[in-house]
Amino acid sequence: MNQKILVIDDDPNICEAIKLYLENDGYEVKTANDGDAGIKTFKIYDPDIVLLDIMMPKKDGWQTCREIREISGKPIIMVTAKGEVFDKVLGLELGADDFLVKPFDMKELSVRIKAVLRRCQTAESKGDDESVKFDNLEISLQKYELKLNGKTVDVPPKELELLYFLASNCNRVFTRDQLLDKVWGFDYLGDSRTVDVHVKRLREKLEGVSDKWTLKTVWGVGYKFEVL
Repeated sequence: MNQKILVIDDDPNICEAIKLYLENDGYEVKTANDGDAGIKTFKIYDPDIVLLDIMMPKKDGWQTCREIREISGKPIIMVTAKGEVFDKVLGLELGADDFLVKPFDMKELSVRIKAVLRRCQTAESKGDDESVKFDNLEISLQKYELKLNGKTVDVPPKELELLYFLASNCNRVFTRDQLLDKVWGFDYLGDSRTVDVHVKRLREKLEGVSDKWTLKTVWGVGYKFEVL
């Protein structure tokens, strides 16, 4: 069965161009021209990945991304004319998996889609024993579940994968580039700020959970999960 893509963009011409190109690549594609329609289509269509514009009527891409993340961990690529660092960071903080700036080459779009889908499929195929436990912390890749103090906490897939990787290699320091390679994949086309954003969001969730471990910055090097 073909993988399903939902394109949410207020420009019908862009939607049609992306749809034709991706269908030629073998995907099944549906489109929506505003955030409200995008959310409704997402719930019915259940796509494998979402291409999401930012500047749209009724409900912009930021709010649309928030609402999708409340109900699903399906990957999201933000597709927008805005290329400022602030927009990229905000998109990542809201749970987007990648960021593509207009105008873009269709081949690059196709490569990014394949890379994001491949990373998700690899993560979903992990075995049942893929879990780690520390004081008041349990991470399961098989269930894609994070438990803090025994309670399940909502967490985007990439945050969970990053925390799992660091916790599985506790007390070992990794550079941002190493984390991009190990967690996002060698073909990830983003930059190292992605790691900083995900670590920041994880720290907000992990604050006060335990004094026996910490997600630590090693200045000038990178990050580690330190067991105290």
